[in-house]
Amino acid sequence: MNHVILSGRLTKDPEIRYTSSNKAVASLTLAVDDGKDKDGERKTQYIPCVAWEKTAELIDKHFLKGDPLTVIGKISVRSYEKDGQKKYVTEVVVNGIEFPMTRRRDDAAPAPSGAFSELDDDGGQLPF
Repeated sequence: MNHVILSGRLTKDPEIRYTSSNKAVASLTLAVDDGKDKDGERKTQYIPCVAWEKTAELIDKHFLKGDPLTVIGKISVRSYEKDGQKKYVTEVVVNGIEFPMTRRRDDAAPAPSGAFSELDDDGGQLPF
């Protein structure tokens, strides 16, 4: 089974473009923490990802460089020829995402999810 779940941060703003048949495709790279090496230095893997159609447009609309993102998809290996040499590309084809936070496009601070919003004074009615 080819199934991948990755959580990381975007290394740059997603790049969206459209095919000749007007299908959206977004290219992005996730920086994923890969633990520490034998010297205690943090390791990071930079994973290229590609998303199509609605998922591509959703990523382009809601995510910017540095934002955390969880992607769900599959590993894809494809090849092409350039200058007479065969080149290989390994990437994650994204078919789903999870929103770890909400962010407006105007670079405002992330909006609270509401789960831990401030409570008004309850007049001593709450037991904690």
